[in-house]
Amino acid sequence: MLRISTVLNSLKKNGIEVDRFNLTNAPMEFVNNKAVNDFINTKGVDELPITVLEGEILITGRYPSNEEFAKLLNIPISFLGEQEKGFKIIPQSSGGCGCSDENC
Repeated sequence: MLRISTVLNSLKKNGIEVDRFNLTNAPMEFVNNKAVNDFINTKGVDELPITVLEGEILITGRYPSNEEFAKLLNIPISFLGEQEKGFKIIPQSSGGCGCSDENC
């Protein structure tokens, strides 16, 4: 979630508008978008998050990687911000926490 927030803030700073909605806080956004509403009615909310670009669902069940953001938006990856040195982002699917030898 921290990576996604950083990416979205970096995109905004570079003049690229991306909307992010939470089902709890903005349920009508999910209801009013036909593709999203149909998806939830078919697959359920356990398949969230979903990524929609120009009305088309492109990614389900996970957030896009930085490389996918850059490709989908046709932008240089540098628009997504720099990671701080010493900070490692572990994708959700890896199952790891980023700690070495179980020392956090």
